[in-house]
Amino acid sequence: MTQDTANKNLCKNRQDAQKCLVTPTRGMDYIHGTDTKMDVCIENAQHPSIIDSDTHCSIVARKYLDHYFPNWGEQLFLTKEKSFKSESGRMTFIRTIIKEIIIHHRKGNIRLNPEFFVLEDAHIQGSLLGTDYQRMYGIDIYKSKNTHITIGTSKEKEFSLDIYQMSTQDPLEELLNEFREGKFSTNLTRKIRGHDIELYLDVGRPYPPMLRRPPYPASLETRKEVEKHINELLEIDVIRKIGHNEIVEITTLVLITWNDGKHRLCGDFRALNNYTKADRYPIPRIPHALDKLAKAKYIAKMDFMKGFHQNGVKPNSMKLLRIICHMGIYEYTRRPFGIKNRPSHFQRMMDTIFHKEILEFWMVVYIDDIMIYPESWEDHVQYIDREISKCTPITLKLSLKKCNFGQKELLALGHKVSGLSLAIDQNKGAAVLQKPVPKNIKEMQPFLGASSYYRNHIRNFAHIAMFESCSF
Repeated sequence: MTQDTANKNLCKNRQDAQKCLVTPTRGMDYIHGTDTKMDVCIENAQHPSIIDSDTHCSIVARKYLDHYFPNWGEQLFLTKEKSFKSESGRMTFIRTIIKEIIIHHRKGNIRLNPEFFVLEDAHIQGSLLGTDYQRMYGIDIYKSKNTHITIGTSKEKEFSLDIYQMSTQDPLEELLNEFREGKFSTNLTRKIRGHDIELYLDVGRPYPPMLRRPPYPASLETRKEVEKHINELLEIDVIRKIGHNEIVEITTLVLITWNDGKHRLCGDFRALNNYTKADRYPIPRIPHALDKLAKAKYIAKMDFMKGFHQNGVKPNSMKLLRIICHMGIYEYTRRPFGIKNRPSHFQRMMDTIFHKEILEFWMVVYIDDIMIYPESWEDHVQYIDREISKCTPITLKLSLKKCNFGQKELLALGHKVSGLSLAIDQNKGAAVLQKPVPKNIKEMQPFLGASSYYRNHIRNFAHIAMFESCSF
């Protein structure tokens, strides 16, 4: 059962396997008690998998997740404690995780979303798909000269696990391959044209002493990380090193740890933000933005490459955006992280660029997130073409890694959205549930701030919050 792992197009042209409403009866050729080894696609990479007809649940080993998915611990779901046994003895259950897997098919790759039980001491090279999801999707295994699998009752989904070539290419795939070569360039040396930002302060010179801050002490590890980020930003012209004779209004820099474990460099602009005039441009409300996706047949989500760093800064504002570290003093020539009015600036720019598309009611723009919700596949491809083509003349760069196309369901703005439902992102919900129980008003305030993000999914949230707050 060899497969063409070199073909990068195996993960394109996907279709969702339909869940069976009635538990299917096993086919005449169903092989009970055997397993079928195959390669599946997980996060755009080939991984071994076993379809086991004698295991009642789908499992994956912790050692495998540690090796291939270092951030898997952030994707766990809260689950009741369970007990697992094998022929070698009892196994330690951690929690469950959902991983999208794609089974290759010459007529359109089949996508499943199984829930795997993560086991501490399971000896599995890859993942194991048990009979729970085989029955849910009506998967039937039978053996001939080659191994074949059917999913559901449709013969259109019958396929062989052998070497194959895609006979026809999907229009969306052709479009993305065309853009990949030119318009998805990772070169950020050019800023967005015509949308430079400017800072307006409530005070003039001489500026308050708070705008001049000495550098924070840093460990050797932090210095290495700072040097890495400074060199990267210099390479793409986000910052420049200033001369010794220039007037200096400086602030220290800080490293922020992001949710993916990576670091992000920004200045400590708290004093500058206190003296910056507020920009009152409206930001869309997330519930209103997500409501527009109702009845969408396909959804595309597009994000930008280092979005805020693509905006230029007007020369008279650059002098306020200087940072100091052990390597010297640097000045931001692009919009940095951490400054006031950043979301308002970006939202205004996006509304200006995509004004017509927003009024045609097939695009939602929330700061640097774009969602497209057409009524047909042809419109889906056409709208993506229009959106990317509008970004090209102003050199606005998209991040292909952060884009999703042709999805029936995806995660957006902290929710799991589709044309049929709007649900809570389980990762975010688990983070709220893991917070300690508040013991006083001071602890209650941040807890309410976090949980109120999903207030539309909690019946009588305001009444419950008021009752709990008054109980202290």
